[in-house]
Amino acid sequence: MCHVIVTCRSMLWTLLSIVVAFAELIAFMSADWLIGKAKPSSSEDGDNRMGGSQEPYHPTLGIYGRCTRISHMQLSRRDTLCGPYAENFSEIASGFWQATAIFLAMGIMILCAVAFVSVFTMCVQSIMKKSIFNVCGLLQGIAGMYTL
Repeated sequence: MCHVIVTCRSMLWTLLSIVVAFAELIAFMSADWLIGKAKPSSSEDGDNRMGGSQEPYHPTLGIYGRCTRISHMQLSRRDTLCGPYAENFSEIASGFWQATAIFLAMGIMILCAVAFVSVFTMCVQSIMKKSIFNVCGLLQGIAGMYTL
């Protein structure tokens, strides 16, 4: 039988654990790690005919994703295409980015495991006389070291 033990501390910790795990995952998937110099649009009146403002294009690169301009769609507002550029791990931009991908993936896995376990802390607060809060807090600290 499960006794639900919900305190403000456990609820806040659970919610923040889930939010941080999702934020790390979104940062990993983002293509905005490096933002290039602004490139003006090649068509003089492309967006001005449509009634929009002429905004320069900034190419971006992430760990394994990038955003590029589609040349044949200059007149539309959605003229950039974002997606992965790496088919496999060896095609990631450099060795440093590969190491970043490994460490971030390990940190995200730990954070997701802690977020999953934090839901169960509302029913059980200790395992083998060790507080789940202390153990998961240590795991979050370790995950933070991986993601720095």
